[in-house]
Amino acid sequence: MTAPAVGHTIQAACHREMPPLVYATAKFHIAGDCGLLVEYGSSIALEVNQKVRSMTLALKGNALEGVREVIPSYCSILVVYDPVKTNPHTLKKALTAVERQLPEIEIPPPRVFEIPVCYGDDYGPDIGVVARTNHLSPEQVVHIHASVEYLIHMVGFTPGFPFLGGLPEVLHTPRLATPRASVPRGSVGIANDQTGIYPVSSPGGWQLIGRTPLRLFIPEREPPIRYRAGDRIRFKPISASAYEKFRQEADT
Repeated sequence: MTAPAVGHTIQAACHREMPPLVYATAKFHIAGDCGLLVEYGSSIALEVNQKVRSMTLALKGNALEGVREVIPSYCSILVVYDPVKTNPHTLKKALTAVERQLPEIEIPPPRVFEIPVCYGDDYGPDIGVVARTNHLSPEQVVHIHASVEYLIHMVGFTPGFPFLGGLPEVLHTPRLATPRASVPRGSVGIANDQTGIYPVSSPGGWQLIGRTPLRLFIPEREPPIRYRAGDRIRFKPISASAYEKFRQEADT
């Protein structure tokens, strides 16, 4: 049985040069022999992501026969199913029926998580690159980055990595030409028009501007990740001494 390539599949549909509109009718794509990709829009946009979030919550509240997992992305959801119990044709009909019920489904308001971040120096070695790219001072980068409440469009890449939308255009900065072999846990980065957090140490090519002392992914905790797609994150600048204090408390 071939599992769907989740990381690639759920993002590929979102990077086409089309207007950021919600489709009048969802588009369905086969993803391996146990996955169905359901696309609700063509690009990263708030209205598209709201549709994705609504459908994700609706599906989690309606246990469809044979569905193993529902994975939201920027503008689509990947439905992983048991091919012994269901099939794409049956799922398409069931998903279309759920979508018709959306006006009757109450969607809870997003939660807001405040993330303390120590910006610059060894915590954010690329803050100077972001500043120079956008003709700003490092202090302006910090102020602007921490002044916005960001929408979590999706969680993925590594456990708990939140892809955040709403980065001010004045901070848009290309990825590193050569990714780092290892990015420290808690690093906050920028890649083009997005910002995000590395909850675990991993390779990565984002421009690092700061680091949070919080442990965002704790495997032994239930749930291991507190936030989910549709929630919001705001960043709070802290000093290096405050970072160390937070880190010590987080590790105990």
